[in-house]
Amino acid sequence: MDATPDYIADFSAFLQASPSSYHAAAEIARLLHAAGFTRLSESESWTTDDGAGHYVVRDGAVIAWSQPVGAGPTTPFRILGAHTDSPGFKLKPKPTIGSHGWLQAGVEVYGGPLQNSWLDRELELAGRLVTRDGAEHLVRTGPFLRIPQLAVHLDREVNNGLTLDRQRHLSPVFGVGDPSEADLLAHLAGLAGLEAADVAGYDILSNDTQPPAIFGLGSELFAAGRLDNLSSVYAALHALLATSNRAGGPISVLAAFDHEELGSQSRSGASGPLLDDILTRIGHGLGATGSDRLRAYAESWCLSADAGHAVHPNYPERHDSANQPILGGGPLLKINANQRYATDAHGGALWARTCAQAGVAYQEFVSNNTVPCGSTIGPLTATRLGIRVVDVGVPLLSMHSARELCHVNDPQALAAATAAFFAPAA
Repeated sequence: MDATPDYIADFSAFLQASPSSYHAAAEIARLLHAAGFTRLSESESWTTDDGAGHYVVRDGAVIAWSQPVGAGPTTPFRILGAHTDSPGFKLKPKPTIGSHGWLQAGVEVYGGPLQNSWLDRELELAGRLVTRDGAEHLVRTGPFLRIPQLAVHLDREVNNGLTLDRQRHLSPVFGVGDPSEADLLAHLAGLAGLEAADVAGYDILSNDTQPPAIFGLGSELFAAGRLDNLSSVYAALHALLATSNRAGGPISVLAAFDHEELGSQSRSGASGPLLDDILTRIGHGLGATGSDRLRAYAESWCLSADAGHAVHPNYPERHDSANQPILGGGPLLKINANQRYATDAHGGALWARTCAQAGVAYQEFVSNNTVPCGSTIGPLTATRLGIRVVDVGVPLLSMHSARELCHVNDPQALAAATAAFFAPAA
């Protein structure tokens, strides 16, 4: 299918509004609220209305669902699971450092970024500040930092292999002067209208500030930061809004987790209790008792949507010789014999039916046997809940780079397939 300019424009705006997982959660919440969804608090009792949409925000994660008219205690769920975080760098305690006349930020590597891609870019800091009273304040700096690479004149062998020491070589500069006379935290607090002394905690991460761009012959290529995995998050959000207010059918759920790049082991990650907590409370609101919830799970499905690898034209030997997905060929069905992806034969059949209903082509992805396979939230969800899971996603080049690459058509194709998944044909 051909992407509409509106989808890419809206997706680009979403990316630019989401420099951190906390900003992404806030932007998802804003768009849901504008569409008439009701925010619920986990600390309060719930009353969910028939045919309505609701959502819960937990830190940098969001669970949103559309409850069709006529839903009951054994109504199954159709869940799309994705994640809001991306690899990069996170601000350390005592963040103002420096030497030799430079002001630098003390950062810790977050996840597995393609480190060299972050060099010589105008970066920003973005995330949340928490004051002593427990209030949370989002903040972002705009272009503020840069990790400068050593000039080739001072390292004549750099083009034969670049080695970066995570402690010594990845501290970004943000000015010149004496570190004892500068205060990075005070600058961030000021941007949020706070005093530094009021800030008791923070989760601040880096983000590339170059805006998304469409380019190439026929304007077919799309480059941006955080395509892994905001391409899946936005596709699911778009599909959820497009298929809400239905009569009958499954309960559609967007599960946008945090901390996938770290292994998902957190209260807002896929290994935590978040999704099970919310599904249980939805079931209770529908009158579920005894084995009703298990009966609902037995007929439920989850799409684990995360970006995957398109074949790289300069490194084709790193891919399977028979399965080489291309940009523009449609979203991926991700398969792994060792269950690093949760897709099985039934999941493959479901994805084939879903894409046919949506009029979307899809491609199969499997790793080269000599290249270790990554994993997703799919096996975690299948293990925790016993729900059948299918691993899918948009094909990319340069995954975990500060700036990733996809085809303009593939993100919207994933959204169309997700809409068909949420509202399957009778």
